[in-house]
Amino acid sequence: MRKGSVKNNRVSVEVRRELAEIISQEVKDPRISGMVSVTDAYVAPDLKTCKAYISVLGSEEELDQTVAGLRAAAGFIRHELARRMNMRNTPEITFVADGSIAYGVSMTHRLEELVEGLPERDEQGYVIDPGENRN
Repeated sequence: MRKGSVKNNRVSVEVRRELAEIISQEVKDPRISGMVSVTDAYVAPDLKTCKAYISVLGSEEELDQTVAGLRAAAGFIRHELARRMNMRNTPEITFVADGSIAYGVSMTHRLEELVEGLPERDEQGYVIDPGENRN
């Protein structure tokens, strides 16, 4: 299977979906946060390895704890993935912390701060002078 092929993409999407379900329903490690998302999964063309990107709604410490818990449960997760999917080779899963959602939230907060500092404008887009008498 070639990298970037339709079949490889379909396998990656299916693995991501199954990983999300296994993590949310089957894994009982207390280090794993309740709000875990599998943002993406890339399966190698030979189906031997998979890189799963994990995001957690919470702090950096919770993300680190969750990734550590998932790495400890990687064997169980791989076994469950093999049981659920009919594949010749079940990929070895590497869990990677994904900070893209946290980065997006921080950029949104920065943009909101910039907008708050802008002068007020009327319906036509003209700046309203705060000292202007509007009676």
